Amino acid sequence: MKQGPRYHVKPRRHRNGRTDYRRRLSLLQSKKPRISIRKSLKYIRVQFIEYSSTGDKVLVSVISKDLMKKYHWKFSTSSTPAAYLTGLMAGQIAKEKGIKEGIFDIGRYPATPGSKLFATVKGVIDTGIVCPYNEKMFPSEERLIGKHLNKEIQPIVTKIKSNIIGGK
Repeated sequence: MKQGPRYHVKPRRHRNGRTDYRRRLSLLQSKKPRISIRKSLKYIRVQFIEYSSTGDKVLVSVISKDLMKKYHWKFSTSSTPAAYLTGLMAGQIAKEKGIKEGIFDIGRYPATPGSKLFATVKGVIDTGIVCPYNEKMFPSEERLIGKHLNKEIQPIVTKIKSNIIGGK
């Protein structure tokens, strides 16, 4: 074990590889709410988080499980269309709460073009939230509506999309 007067123990989240503090600092310096996108094997979570010196405040939180509860989604909650609809839901709720802009925080995930993370980003942007983005990173429109999965999912995605944007 390292010792000595000049040795500095890194923060626990840095040692575990869970937080990149340099990236976090650059996001916080923008003074805009962070749009945090996290995925697990089953769900995708989108949160609008505002920095506070006493601790971050979550302004909006949406998980893809809400698609099943509110819109009777019968398909996988970790698919690309589910990610897009989850971003759409989060963006719509944020607009209703008066959030107009933000900056994306994908954490330690690699920025892979066409991934579920960027399907979620596309959903948030489609609601009118102003954020910096690169059009090349988004999945194709066919993937967003689920054309690559099966024919049953396409009309359901468009119906839920119109319900989210148009209100219930």
